[in-house]
Amino acid sequence: MKIAVLIKEVPDTGEDRLLNLETGLADRAATEVVLDEISERTLEVALKHADANPDTEITVLTMGPGSAQATLRKGLAMGAASAVHISDEELLGADLVLTAEVLAAALRRGNYDLILTGNMSTDGSAGVLPVMLAELLDLPAATSLSSVEISDGTISGSRELEGASTKVSAPLPAIASIAEALPDARFPNFKGIMAAKKKPIETLSLADLGVEPLPADTARSIMVSVAQRPARTAGTVVTDDGEAGNALAEFLIKNNLA
Repeated sequence: MKIAVLIKEVPDTGEDRLLNLETGLADRAATEVVLDEISERTLEVALKHADANPDTEITVLTMGPGSAQATLRKGLAMGAASAVHISDEELLGADLVLTAEVLAAALRRGNYDLILTGNMSTDGSAGVLPVMLAELLDLPAATSLSSVEISDGTISGSRELEGASTKVSAPLPAIASIAEALPDARFPNFKGIMAAKKKPIETLSLADLGVEPLPADTARSIMVSVAQRPARTAGTVVTDDGEAGNALAEFLIKNNLA
């Protein structure tokens, strides 16, 4: 089985992230970048399947700047066999439509049986890329899975809802996205780190994929405005003098919270 795992380099969630108010993009130069935690968990799903099925071939794939090579190497050190890096200056600030088109073009080249991705990245948090890819690739999608089972010809799992859960399955080839409820990823060991240095990373540009960054006949999302998040203000303090209950009720009604 051939599995592609989509991974992403993101600003470290443990640090304050800054937004460039002119471009609307995250200021990556001001923050350390790391492999997204949801990407690690997604790769772990593929690796666990490979542990039990030695004929599994895992490829990690990302779209990003040159620094993303480090995240690919980490994926290789964890156990992936190969990597694909889509890197092109014209992709700086790419919206979700262009991102999906580029990733779909790269995925078509691999003829993968299964494409795994996180349900959403920690920087963009859009949560729509898996279904966009499924539409572009004409594949079934099993999304936001909190448990995963991969068998011959099928991927299945459960999706947690508010107060309930639902069982989801799809025939292969398919796309599946996983939620943070799945276990943490394994740490790369010394043997894996050394082996990763010899594993191949294929670098692709937009020209290689035959994708135009801004075709004239395609509408793209446009940023209308961007503003810095306002500073936190002190909350309302109610002193209980016997009327605190009434004061709380009035506050809830006034703010349409009742």
